Amino acid sequence: MTLLATRKKPSGLAAWEEPPSPAGRVGKGAVLTVIVLAVLLPLYTIVLTSLSSKATVNRVGGLVLIPEGITFDAYIQIFSDTVVRRAVLVATGVTVVGTAISLCVSILGAYSLARPGSFLHRPLLFAVLLMFVFFPGLIPVYLMVSGLGLKDTYWSLILPTAVSAFNVVVMRAFFMNIPGEIMDSARIDGAGEFRILWRIVLPMSKAVTAVVGLFYAVGYWNAWFNAMLYLEDTRKWPLALVLRQYVVDSNPLPTATVGVTGAGDMPPTLAIKMAIVVVAVVPALVIYPFVQRHFTKGVLIGAVKG
Repeated sequence: MTLLATRKKPSGLAAWEEPPSPAGRVGKGAVLTVIVLAVLLPLYTIVLTSLSSKATVNRVGGLVLIPEGITFDAYIQIFSDTVVRRAVLVATGVTVVGTAISLCVSILGAYSLARPGSFLHRPLLFAVLLMFVFFPGLIPVYLMVSGLGLKDTYWSLILPTAVSAFNVVVMRAFFMNIPGEIMDSARIDGAGEFRILWRIVLPMSKAVTAVVGLFYAVGYWNAWFNAMLYLEDTRKWPLALVLRQYVVDSNPLPTATVGVTGAGDMPPTLAIKMAIVVVAVVPALVIYPFVQRHFTKGVLIGAVKG
């Protein structure tokens, strides 16, 4: 009887907080292994195909799984093309400028909504929350962009998506977790709201700022729909739209040039497509490891405490 009572003694922890059993550890490891392979295998295949020769791609008849000689002809070809080079520069500029504007507006909006006594606090908070339910629609946004004279300009890729209601709410929840006594003491010392935001709030909110900044940057880098709607000049296309036109729709690049020795030595079309995919994916893969450690603290704390 004593042994049975000892076995049934509650641990005081919830079921999801208890340490996993050996079988549970093995099961979690197997599931995580399958997920990692499902992510890495397509990426490995894409990179290997972009580095494969014409003979290898023709022999395989598709994506390459086993390396048989490495060549950079596909990358030489796409970077010798003025369209791809210009598209990379456009995408980089739009991402940098757009992320800076979006972060600035989101931080200011979230900080003002985090202060209960701010001007029009409740109506503005209600308007932001209303954006989760209602979206103006494609046609009104298109008419507004055209009416403001933003069509066929780079601003049409930035301003219509400059602010995300979700990111503002996440940052607001994070700002509300900062102890009010710290900001009250700063006000007593004579600091204004902008000084408090710059010197106190932002240094304590590096996690959520990094995560939201990554969300904005990835969104701008991968955006192609607004470019397809608003840009008529193909020289202003970002890389995402070039990627879609050439890889998904299989359309030729507008001003294709031969960057290798001659037309007969050009790399296969599939290798060129995969090289463009790699160029589009690499920036996010390079930036993500530096921001990954902030994800749990930046998003979950804001979401749970909000």
